[in-house]
Amino acid sequence: MGNIAAFLLALAIVALVIEMLRRKKLREKYAVLWLVVGVATLVLAAFPRLLNIVAEFVGVQIPSNLLFAMSILMLLGVCLHLSWEISVVEDETRTLAEEVAILRTQLESLEQHRHLSALDAGRPDPVPNPLPDSRKNPLANPLAGEAAPAAQARAHATDRPAESTES
Repeated sequence: MGNIAAFLLALAIVALVIEMLRRKKLREKYAVLWLVVGVATLVLAAFPRLLNIVAEFVGVQIPSNLLFAMSILMLLGVCLHLSWEISVVEDETRTLAEEVAILRTQLESLEQHRHLSALDAGRPDPVPNPLPDSRKNPLANPLAGEAAPAAQARAHATDRPAESTES
């Protein structure tokens, strides 16, 4: 009875992963891992003696200990990979927030220059600034995080346009 439950659970995992792939809810690089886990569980549920044979070959006395050790190693690998992915995304987010802050500062400077030029010529400013002032409304700029003030200070310190830093 236990083998049938394990087989149905593995079949459900494989079906769920394939459905998530089909609906684009899971990326392929993550789906491969879960498909391998599902297929391995299917094989072990279909051939329960296989785990005993592998445990004996590896030198593990209790086959369930081998299964738990392999599961723990897999979970550690997943955690390490996801931590790496988060670090990459945080770096990209910080860079984008700094670039947005620099561009906003340059745009404000151009708008102020245009407004002063219009006042010097004696005509009203033809087009008002369409961008909200994020310093008055912190919700107006959700991308500018903690790194934005530093980027704005750098932009004020130099008069030349910022260079793009693509990685």
